This record gives sequence, structure tokens and C-alpha cells, in this order.
Amino acid sequence: MTVRLRYDDGTIRIDADEPLPPLPGVTDDERTGDVRAAAFRYAAIRRALEVAGRSVDDAVLATEPLALSTAYDLRPYQREALDAWTDADRRGVVELPTGAGKTVVAIAAMADRDRPTLVVVPTIDLLEQWRSELEREFDVPIGQFGGGQQRREPITVSTYDSAYLKADDVGESFGLVVFDEVHHLGGEGYRDIARLLPAPERLGLTATFERPDGEHRAIEELVGPLVYAVDVDSLAGDHLAPYDVRRLEVDLTDDERERYERQQGVFVEYLRESGLTLTSGSDYRKLVKRSGRDPRAREALLAKQRAREIMMNAERKRDVLEGLLDRHREDRVIVFTAHTDLVYDLSERFLIPAITSETGAAERREILERFRDGTYSRVIAANVLDEGIDVPDANVAVVLSGSGSEREFTQRVGRVLRPKADGGRATVYELVTADTAEERVADRRR
Repeated sequence: MTVRLRYDDGTIRIDADEPLPPLPGVTDDERTGDVRAAAFRYAAIRRALEVAGRSVDDAVLATEPLALSTAYDLRPYQREALDAWTDADRRGVVELPTGAGKTVVAIAAMADRDRPTLVVVPTIDLLEQWRSELEREFDVPIGQFGGGQQRREPITVSTYDSAYLKADDVGESFGLVVFDEVHHLGGEGYRDIARLLPAPERLGLTATFERPDGEHRAIEELVGPLVYAVDVDSLAGDHLAPYDVRRLEVDLTDDERERYERQQGVFVEYLRESGLTLTSGSDYRKLVKRSGRDPRAREALLAKQRAREIMMNAERKRDVLEGLLDRHREDRVIVFTAHTDLVYDLSERFLIPAITSETGAAERREILERFRDGTYSRVIAANVLDEGIDVPDANVAVVLSGSGSEREFTQRVGRVLRPKADGGRATVYELVTADTAEERVADRRR
């Protein structure tokens, strides 16, 4: 007998007149008498029915071929990535360094599959970049969810936020979904995007797949496993610029050292007295929860934050930066920091255009365009350029401060790795305050 599959508000409804074979993730629906499963199970359910020899009346997707083609000539590693994804039943994650052409791999996959596609991105900047790229490459209308528009087309680009709101309304429209910066999908709310879409083919793109909190395992279930990865060093010199990372240590001033040790001491003393150890992110979250009911825990966290700000914003980092800017006056330089206040301070001190989360989109585009055309030779930013923005070519990065995140460091290094016209090397300077916790932070991210 025939099994009927249909899509209904983020679920797959399964109707059959005879008992069903074992199917992944199905539950009984007491209201209707049929069975259902989360939409992302669609491909596995269809495959299980076929293996069981059951005839399927499939009304889940309403899609037609689009006659897509691309003029991109894939580099060898891009072809390997696409082939690996294809061999994994077109479900999985591709990990490539920033600047290595993840978008090219996705466009090639879209052309190869020739079916309606939803591309999900984390920021408005990426939304606009993807839409422009797709409009140049494909002769079909490109829709957009986000940025003031809600227009569905056979190929549509959406922010994660908009996709979260619309996934159960548009699920039957797309056979392929591309998750750019797929590590964002590990967030609990965003996972529903992948759960509610039945698209059998799924491609995740990222520069660093693993999340410190381990939630990349959820992504593996919803999108697929890591099917291809290549690191920066494997591509440097051939497809990316060769580069050097130079770690420069600075000392705290006497006043900064006294204040740092005092604040750090408050934090360490609380941990000792309370018997706490911080060996993972979950341990730190426990301390944060405790601070809601324990004033001493709250004061310890505040002291830790004050100590962190002292070491990350050390005055002598400014002196070293001044020397680096002078040394690289003929180069194109991006300065990264962890704190917005420091960005504005350095912007005023060295007359460098600043980009922060407070910078409007139009102003940010203008600064980057002037950086691109050579009007500006340097910019300074607090985190906002780490990902999701097409940053013009630069050959020197100065990391004044940051987190212990490998992803953050990888993204920042990637900003200066585009191949240089003159074949020159890129340089990344990492400024670290000596004899502080920042040394451990730097070691961890490296």
C-alpha cells in the first residue's frame, strides 16, 4: 500500500493504511490518528520507506528545476569539497579558511543540484553580499527575507533571524538549504530553522566548525557531519597569501600591575574559598548563575572583568601599536580589539577610521569602500569585522586583544590572507600582556 507524505507547519505528516516500517524520529499524533516527524527527518524517512519497498506518494516539496549554471572554475580544493559533500548524500559541513571561497563552493552546489534554494546568513551585510553575488551568477529572481524585505523567490537569501520566523511557512518551497557561518546554528533558537525545513539537501559553510560548548554535535544531526576541511597553512602560498604570526609581549605599568593583581586576587580568592575550578565554559556559566544569589560571587566576577580590561587595554599596547603603524605606513592595516571604548580612544589618538557595533551600516560601507580604494590605509574595529562583512584586501593585522576563541582568531587572520598582487606575505601581530591571564588566553586560541 502507498504511504503518503506531506508537509504541515514544520512537520512531516505520514498517512498509511497499513502498519509502517521503523522510521526515524516519528511519533503518534493523537489528534489526527496519523504519525508525524520533525521536518528535517524527511530525507531519512523517505529513504527508509524506499528500503522497505513501500510505495510513496510524496507531496512534501513543491519545486521545479531552475536551469542554473555557473561560470566559476573551481580550485582543486573547492572541487574536493563539493565532491565530498555530494558523496555524503549532499548533507554536511564544509570548513574552509576565511578568503578561501566558501561561497563559490555553495554556488557550484546550487548549479549542480538545480533546485530552489534557501541561503541562510547571520548578518545584513552578508545578506546583501550573497544577494549581489547570486544576481550576478544566476539568471533567476533572487528573493530576500530580512533587511526590510520579505520576498520569496526560487532562490532566496535570509538572515538567521528571518528564517527562524518564516521556516515553517516556506518549507515546501526549497529542496536545498545553505547555512553560511553554520556554527551559528548551534544556538538553541536557531536550530529550529533546520528542524522546520524539510529540504533533503543541506550544506553548511564555516571557517571553524567546532564550538567550544560542543553544540556542533547538534549541527551534525540537523545539517550533516563535517565532510571536508582544509586549514589555512595548507592553502597559504598557493591559494592564500603566505603569512607570519608575530607575538609581541608588553608589560603593565606599575599602576596597572597593582590594580590588576588586586582585582585578579579577589577573583582567585573567591574560587579558592568556594572550592570552584574553571576548566570549561560550563563551569564559568555555573559561576555566573551563582552570582545571581551570592553577592561575593558577583563581586568576584566583576573583579575578573576589571582585571581583564586592565590587561587587554594595557597602555603600552598603545605604544607598540604606534610603532607598528609607523613601520607599516605603506601597508594596509586592520587593528582588532575586544573593547569599543579602546577603538574610539585609538581612533582619536592615531586618526584611524573606527568601526564598531554602533557604526551605522551606511557609514561602515563608506569606510570600507574608502579602505578598498586606498583613501584609507588602515581601520580599527571591535569584533564587528570578525565575520559577516566583506573586508577589503589588507596585508597587516594587529590583534590588540580578543577572546580565547579559535574561531575569532581564525576569522581575524583570514582578513589578511587574500593573495597579494605582488605575491607578498601577510603579517599578523598579536599583542599580549606579560604575566597575566592574557598569556593563557593567547595560548588557547593559538
